[in-house]
Amino acid sequence: MNLDELYQLVSKRQSRKRVGRGPGSGVGETAGRGDKGAKSRSGYKRQLFNEGGQMPLARRLPKRGFSNYAFKVRYEAVNLDVVAAHFGDGETVDPETLVKKGLVKADRPVKILARGELPHKLTVKVHRVSAKAKEAIEAKGGTIDLIPTRKDKWEAERIEKIKAKRAARAERAKARA
Repeated sequence: MNLDELYQLVSKRQSRKRVGRGPGSGVGETAGRGDKGAKSRSGYKRQLFNEGGQMPLARRLPKRGFSNYAFKVRYEAVNLDVVAAHFGDGETVDPETLVKKGLVKADRPVKILARGELPHKLTVKVHRVSAKAKEAIEAKGGTIDLIPTRKDKWEAERIEKIKAKRAARAERAKARA
């Protein structure tokens, strides 16, 4: 029996390459890092988005203007013909019933638009109604009740703060006089 005929245990994990252990290992001296430069040194850590001497992308792009996109109110639009098809005479159209009937998503405010005819009277309680849709609903004897959106509440709070500041300023002016 020879040593090369001995059964070798099959290792499930390959042993790591031990670099920098002399020329006989095949990865001695520079240890596979090449010659010179930051990447060949110990403690090197690549900086994310580093472009060397080139002007970085973040500095090349223009930084101008302002975007209000994140705060934009996006409405779920529902036309009168769709409302007429799903709601009967005298029923109430509100976001909850529209969600139950699968006409809108629950997380967005609702706006009624004027496409189509409205054959009967409805009570509408939504966030917005277009001018022509309002005319059509009121022409059939229906009523419209608007629900304030988050933006409407913010606007109302802002106006209240402005009024309070003006009143305080007027009080100070009276006290001085």
